[in-house]
Amino acid sequence: MKTILEVKDLCKTYIINKRQNNVLCNISFTINEGEMVAVMGPSGSGKSTLLYTVSGMEKITAGDVYFCGRNMASLNENELAKMRLDDMGFIFQQMYMMKNLSVLDNIILPAVKSNKIKESRKATVQRGQDLMRKLGIIETMDNDINEVSGGQLQRACICRSMINNPQMIFADEPTGALNRTSSEEVMNELTKLNNDGTTIMLVTHDAKVAAKCTRLLFLVDGNIKGEYNINRGLALRDRERDLNNWLLEMGW
Repeated sequence: MKTILEVKDLCKTYIINKRQNNVLCNISFTINEGEMVAVMGPSGSGKSTLLYTVSGMEKITAGDVYFCGRNMASLNENELAKMRLDDMGFIFQQMYMMKNLSVLDNIILPAVKSNKIKESRKATVQRGQDLMRKLGIIETMDNDINEVSGGQLQRACICRSMINNPQMIFADEPTGALNRTSSEEVMNELTKLNNDGTTIMLVTHDAKVAAKCTRLLFLVDGNIKGEYNINRGLALRDRERDLNNWLLEMGW
């Protein structure tokens, strides 16, 4: 099985008021192609910092991060930016979109800025529309971003994350700003993408969200305290029950 992300002895330290704050300490794990890995842990445990560091948005203090075989520590800022644009997709809790662009234009913007896929503007627009149709939001394509619901906007963010056919999607609390119904809709779409082969790493505080993944990393004080394999062969309710029991054992 192809390894997409390999993390070895990762450390991340911030200097605040001349004091050293060790946020991540000697973290090691791998994510293989087709996995959907959740990261959970108490507030301040380093979940988002981990996601930002392994995706090249934050610099590594020590250790190694290999993305599709490339050591990210050896890349300069321009090379990292190109990797994020061409080979990674991002979904955040706050749904960052350009206010002066329509929903569709926001979705295709990364493809317009990248030269990864050689195609006409018409073909790019068609791919964007196809993604919107797949996620059930095609009717919003000409809307401004303030004319759609939060759930629709987050699904548009998923479309945008997929427009360059990334090797992996990184999602930071993708359902955190949504109500329960919209949260379930968004997670159903991410699960469908994963079932189609898309590799996903997501940070969440919600066990209901994590139960739809294939594996869970549990962080405490910048260390991986435990790892849990989720049996997707079980009914979702049973997965949630078993996962909650394990989290209680971990001190959640």
